[in-house]
Amino acid sequence: MGNLIIVSAPSGAGKTTLVAEVLRRVAGVRSSVSCTARARRAGEEHGVDYFFVGREEFGAMAARGEFLEWAEVHGNLYGTPRRPIDETLARGEDMIVTIDVQGAASARRAFPDAVSVFILPPSYRTLTERLETRGANVSEDLRLRLANARRELAQYREFDYLVVNEELARAAAELAAVIVAARCRRDRRAPVADRILATFGGE
Repeated sequence: MGNLIIVSAPSGAGKTTLVAEVLRRVAGVRSSVSCTARARRAGEEHGVDYFFVGREEFGAMAARGEFLEWAEVHGNLYGTPRRPIDETLARGEDMIVTIDVQGAASARRAFPDAVSVFILPPSYRTLTERLETRGANVSEDLRLRLANARRELAQYREFDYLVVNEELARAAAELAAVIVAARCRRDRRAPVADRILATFGGE
């Protein structure tokens, strides 16, 4: 079985860019593609960035129990499909799910052995600048995202690892190290250890 890596961060902390960099560095890791009922932003691709569906279809998927978790965030619906996760882990590959703090709590309940990582911005000022650069320049939207960020940051104690995304290369190296460490846990490596031990034969 592969490892489920839960990655959460406040909006604007750079989790999407960070995860993309880690996928280039670490083999055998896939990233879950979420569903959303929000409008597609410039440059986003269906099936790559998100699966873009209507609110009615999203509701039907939720009713059928197809999501690991789903929530309304910043007025938009987001959900994590469960089936691709189960299939990826069953193949022995690791899966990264990038979800909000609320969704992370649901994912940890469903996968108690999952490894959870919280991505922090280096400061309030940096997060504000990143949000403004990304286009969240409508004052009401910016205030909402910053208020939510404060609430989400206060939940950092619920996570196994913390990565400060100040410099992309260093943050990516830290997240990659977490993934490699998860693969080396005793319960994951026990079958390998037993096979090695068997080569020594009996005394």
